[in-house]
Amino acid sequence: MRVGAAAGRQPVLTRGVCIASLPAPAKLGCPVVSKRRRPGAPERADRAARAKVRDIFVARPFAGLPSEADWIALRELVPAATAPLRLSEKVRAEHGERDITLATVLPLAWPALVKPDGRIFLGLQRATQSGDVSRDIALSLQLALEAPPGGPVLMPPLPGPGPRLQDLLSDDPLEVTIHDGFEFWLDEEPATAEVKASLERANSSVFPTVRLASAQAAYWCRFPDKAHVRWVLSDDEDPALAALARLAHAGELTLGPGTRIAGMFRAHGVLVPVWDLPTETPAQDWEEPVAAFAERYTRALAGGTTLLPEERRARQGLLGRQVTLR
Repeated sequence: MRVGAAAGRQPVLTRGVCIASLPAPAKLGCPVVSKRRRPGAPERADRAARAKVRDIFVARPFAGLPSEADWIALRELVPAATAPLRLSEKVRAEHGERDITLATVLPLAWPALVKPDGRIFLGLQRATQSGDVSRDIALSLQLALEAPPGGPVLMPPLPGPGPRLQDLLSDDPLEVTIHDGFEFWLDEEPATAEVKASLERANSSVFPTVRLASAQAAYWCRFPDKAHVRWVLSDDEDPALAALARLAHAGELTLGPGTRIAGMFRAHGVLVPVWDLPTETPAQDWEEPVAAFAERYTRALAGGTTLLPEERRARQGLLGRQVTLR
């Protein structure tokens, strides 16, 4: 789902030296130039001499936000969803109260969009990223706050040091709304042909998704040949994995008859267990099984990270079915 790639650093070029004292070849009618000489070398060298932007990797970029697990779900798992955002008191004092909407993805994977009426849409699934996703999104928000209405926000390859989402947003939890498609992009203003084509492509990739109420950041989804529950756990990886291993050894890792644990994602520093479900069972029927599993998980989590030999073997089995999302 997510589209993204980290931008590389600019190469360092060496300034060439012109040897003007040598005679020019008669046939060419131009001065002899050192092999190190390249057209435009002084300009490139000047650019290379500027301070470089360092990229810093943050393993758990959404930590500290009130709805960390939902931020991760919208970034990695959910196709079409929105949530209103509110600026922190300090940022509101500078920019005023702004209408800001967090979206899973925007047209052409834009990082941000300022509507003609000044409303800001902030995209989570975007084309470029650095090692700190929170800083990336924060910079796109900062640029949107300063941008004129009526267009997308362009991002540099690397954001450099500066505020993160945790510094710019209020402490309000996310109120997630799931959509059947991306028509929320359009509003009343006419869309360009490029945006319409992007909308058509995006809508074709949407699959039915429901945010369950029985556990925070637990999402049911259905594909043509399978259905899943995917639950973004908000606990550190090691204790979460130990708790799941205890449940696996005890035979309590399923959501009931006809279900099985398919594996786990590792996403932004947390685990996301995934269950295979019968496709014919509607989303609301999984509220009670997910709530019961959440209780079992909470009890298992209290046991810490020390495992019995049988539980360690179960842990290894879970690790073998783990996929890292980047």
